[in-house]
Amino acid sequence: MGLESEDNGKRTAGSSGPETDPQTPVLRISQLDALELDSALEQLLWTQFSQCFQNFRPGLLTPLEPELRALLQLLLWRFTLYSSSATVGQSLLSLRYHNTLSSSPRYRPLSRRQKLGLALFTAGPRWLQERYHSLLQCLGLNAGGPVSERDSGLLQLCLRNCLSLVSAIAQAASLINFLVFLRKGRHPVLAERIMGARAVFSKPNVVRDISYQYMNRELLWHGFAEFLIFLLPLINTRKLKTAASSFVFGAESADGEGATKGQGVFKECGLCGEWPTMPHTVGCQHVFCYYCIKSHSIADAYFTCPKCGAEAGQPELVKMEVEMIGR
Repeated sequence: MGLESEDNGKRTAGSSGPETDPQTPVLRISQLDALELDSALEQLLWTQFSQCFQNFRPGLLTPLEPELRALLQLLLWRFTLYSSSATVGQSLLSLRYHNTLSSSPRYRPLSRRQKLGLALFTAGPRWLQERYHSLLQCLGLNAGGPVSERDSGLLQLCLRNCLSLVSAIAQAASLINFLVFLRKGRHPVLAERIMGARAVFSKPNVVRDISYQYMNRELLWHGFAEFLIFLLPLINTRKLKTAASSFVFGAESADGEGATKGQGVFKECGLCGEWPTMPHTVGCQHVFCYYCIKSHSIADAYFTCPKCGAEAGQPELVKMEVEMIGR
């Protein structure tokens, strides 16, 4: 009988999968990465949700945006943390929450009260912060301005001061908790410390494997991209394009322009391609709108004609002779 009960106990313990040691420390970067992944997922859900109303009246979701964000966050909590004691970010990094209030040395999932507390402490303060001014207006208060002018009374003044004091204390407590997390490596969020939830590995012997070849490639690409962002504005791409086109198609464009000279040269701006407005020239046979050539000359002191590559001089008004033919 004793052997049978011992075997049954072993099978019961092993039926839930491999046991993990809650005392195994989790890297700080893994916990912070899980928080960043959760935040990115919430933002992605909100973006997809708001795109459903993009064809409606602008500003339709603005009055209810805090409530809708809180609702989406609660829905995400219901199908992730409530069902598996792990957020999406933690699941991707092989992490889950452990109930530190339990005296058992083995892993214990979060209780229903802890899960509800995490949802309340996560969505509640954010909603209260976004609805702070609206709540004050509903109570007849004003976030700014003298209280005597609004006839608020002593009770309303105490309520407003209490809300400000609670907000300041919560921010200071979050800062202190994060400093303790950097020192101890546990509970990066104040809500986790209050509710007794700690991130542990969901699989035994999990090691954070970093591919340094991939990291070096990413760093090299980011450095190259930053160099291009710095270099490209310094290059006069318009001048290079004009020089290349004149070098390749110089003779053909010159013959074509000579044949059409006097026919359609004054019908198209060399920059915008439209009918020239207040036509001006810069020393060559091409015509430009006054505002086009003036703005490009101010932006580029060494501006050249984009058609023939000639150096641009001072814009001069084009004088045209119009002959009226009567019928």
